[in-house]
Amino acid sequence: MLLSAPSGKAMSNLEITPATPADVPVILQLIRELAEFERLLDQVTATEAQLHEGLFGPKPSAEVIMGRLHPSGEVVGFALFFHNFSTFLARPGIYLEDLYVRQKYRGQGYGEALLMRLAQLALERKCGRLEWSVLDWNHRAIDFYKALGAVPMNEWTMYRVTGAALERLGGGAAIESANDSDRK
Repeated sequence: MLLSAPSGKAMSNLEITPATPADVPVILQLIRELAEFERLLDQVTATEAQLHEGLFGPKPSAEVIMGRLHPSGEVVGFALFFHNFSTFLARPGIYLEDLYVRQKYRGQGYGEALLMRLAQLALERKCGRLEWSVLDWNHRAIDFYKALGAVPMNEWTMYRVTGAALERLGGGAAIESANDSDRK
């Protein structure tokens, strides 16, 4: 699908398509580039095999759309997303995990085009929301998102459990206690 950004920037050379298994190596490279930009490269442990399983295995956990220049096929960026669900709306939503446009392509409307395509997918899938998080220090991204009509959810704070804390929570005393009482 060739796309034009509403900002009036020429996008006739941008093709946005679903990723394929052959894209896994470049997706991992883009994830690493994004992590380096976010100063989080040391946290990337993903492998191509893990990405392939998560994106194209028997039970995919996420999807990716790729932005490529036409006709060369050069990748300018990607968006990785998955469905969530709003109990208040009783409708699915899309959570955008990663949106990344390579440095040399920024400011040319490619990020906006990727977000537009994601919004189109949300509408096609009858989603009630399109949501994402942004680092507090990334003012350029915050300004970009606000210009598109996004609003910060200031009254909400995201929490995360990972690593040893996740293992403790998932295998903690509450489960053991429940199992102990089942044995009695």
